[in-house]
Amino acid sequence: MIKIIAVLCSLASPSNCHEQLVTSSDFAQISVQSCLMGAPQLAEWMNQHPAERLAAWRCVIGQQAGRGI
Repeated sequence: MIKIIAVLCSLASPSNCHEQLVTSSDFAQISVQSCLMGAPQLAEWMNQHPAERLAAWRCVIGQQAGRGI
């Protein structure tokens, strides 16, 4: 399982940032390579959320305990 977790900041309040699970390989075809290169799924997701700015992203492989995502 590969998850893409984005750090998003509000355009209206740039210091207001949060982590968001964008997608996971359970629901989309994501390879480790495409995730590390910025996955097309991430661009598509951002187009659907124009009020937020992408500050960073990371790829998480496998289950991640303790972060709530």
